[in-house]
Amino acid sequence: MEAFFEALGWVAFVLLVLIGLAAGWIAGMLAGRNRLAYLALGVIGAIAAPLILFALGVTALAAGGVILILIVAAVGAALLLALGRAVFGRR
Repeated sequence: MEAFFEALGWVAFVLLVLIGLAAGWIAGMLAGRNRLAYLALGVIGAIAAPLILFALGVTALAAGGVILILIVAAVGAALLLALGRAVFGRR
């Protein structure tokens, strides 16, 4: 995992967190409740998606640059938010 963060850099890591926070904030505003949970899920999804692809050996992600990593982070955050909504959303 250290190699992932070395390759990614701290600036890109902060951008991943910001992407996750933005996705979580939007989901929290749409849901109207559990805003803190949506923020946390967004950040986890944004960080986990590029990390999982890196662990699986997807080298095209690194070749695509920071923009591709941020797109993958946004998709990962959206997927985890949708999963969280499906599991915990309706009572």
